[in-house]
Formats: sequence, structure tokens, C-alpha cells
Amino acid sequence: MKKQDLIDQIHIKKSFLCVGLDTDLTKIPQHLLSFEDPIFEFNKAIIEATKDYCVCYKINNAFYEAEGVKGWESMAKTLALIPENILTIADAKRGDIGNTSNMYAKAFFQNLNFDAITLAPYMGNDSLAPFFQYPNKWGIVLALTSNAGSADYEQQKINEEFLYELVIKNTTKLATDEQLMFVVGATKPQDFITIRKHAPTHFLLVPGVGAQGGSLAEVVKYGKNADVGLLINASRSIIYASNGFDFAEAAANEAKILRDEMSLYL
Repeated sequence: MKKQDLIDQIHIKKSFLCVGLDTDLTKIPQHLLSFEDPIFEFNKAIIEATKDYCVCYKINNAFYEAEGVKGWESMAKTLALIPENILTIADAKRGDIGNTSNMYAKAFFQNLNFDAITLAPYMGNDSLAPFFQYPNKWGIVLALTSNAGSADYEQQKINEEFLYELVIKNTTKLATDEQLMFVVGATKPQDFITIRKHAPTHFLLVPGVGAQGGSLAEVVKYGKNADVGLLINASRSIIYASNGFDFAEAAANEAKILRDEMSLYL
């Protein structure tokens, strides 16, 4: 998906919502467990219920890999259901030596045909470069994450700059804002000021709004740019809004609430 296509969808839907499909067999409604593929049945219902309110789906690979081959099949079937005008992200956090990253890029961009993948940058730019060889595909590099452990490395200073700043400055040498995004947690909203100094035109994937307590208003205040430039991810607060027969309806309601709030900033 091209950057302009994503921007167009944001304005058409009045939304910059990304729904995270962190589908856990222990949390989905019990009545779905009788299906041959409960994960797929759950995802199918969630996608149908929320597709009009979001511009992106993020599939957290860990929840599928944990189920072995069947989980990968569920993931592939889920991906095939998502409309072409909605960005698809593999939340896989890959990043390894060059030849290994080449294979990861082939797996997610050629075989599975995701639009984007999250990347761990700490092995250096040569571990990321293979992902930027695919036209109209995106690498989303971890910059400043929402977990408490981000203080251990990302927020350590090197020569008066935070490590996450160096990550952003160095990776912008690999690709333009047509292919490169950054992960920035919603729980540290004022740090968006610093991040925008280094990446003023890039899209930012922002987890942490909803179940993790991040504020949409503060993220928009400090992080929004001329193209909006934000994809706000919500996972648990939407997909697990109910564990009953009304789970899809409840998910739709939560997604609509967020979409309606987002529309006020467009």
C-alpha cells in the first residue's frame, strides 16, 4: 500500500484506528471453541464488525505461532479476509543478519503478502535493509515502546541523545517516509515532540491507547502531523470487549467510539 492510499483511507473513514488481532484461545468466547478453527472464526467476526471503523489491522504473530502449523494457517486465512484498502501489519518484530532478514522479508511480503512488518533495529541497519527492497511495503521500526522496560535501553543516553533518537536518525537513512514508520508508545506522549524533530513526516504506529492507559488526545496533540501521521493501535479493549455471543457487536461499538473520537481531529 502506498502512503497516499493510506492517507486517503484515513480521510474517507475519518479514522486512524488500527485494530490489533492478538487472538488468544484462552480469551475468546467459549462457544467458538467448537469450531474447527476457532481463531479464524473469531477473527472473521471481528473483521466484519470493525472494518468500517479502522484503516489497519495488526496481526500479532506470537499468538498464531504459539499454535504451530494450524496457527499459521489461521493467520493466512485471516489475512486473506482483510479488504485490500486496509493496511495489514505483521507484528513480528524481526531483525537478524542480512541473509536471515532476506528470508523473513520473503516470508511476510511475498508468501503471506502483508503490507508491513514491525522490525527490531538493534542488530543494525544491515539487518533492516532487506525489508525495504519491496516496493509499496513498509518496515515499522521499534523506536520508543510503551512497556516499562523501554527505560532499560531505549531511553538510555549516548552522547546526550537517547538511544531511540539514534535509532530514528540512523534508520531514516535506509528508506523514505513512503516505506518507513516507527513504533512509539502512547504512554509517553510528550516524547513525541522529540520524535517529530527527527521524523516529521513519517507515520507512527502507536500502541498503548485503551487497555494500557494511553491518551488519544495527548498523542494527537504531540504527534499529529499534516498527513495525520498516526496509526493508533487498540487490541484488547476492542476484540475482548465482550466474551459472550455479542462479542462482535461489542467490538464494533468500541471501535466506533474510538473512530468517532478520532474524527474530531481530522
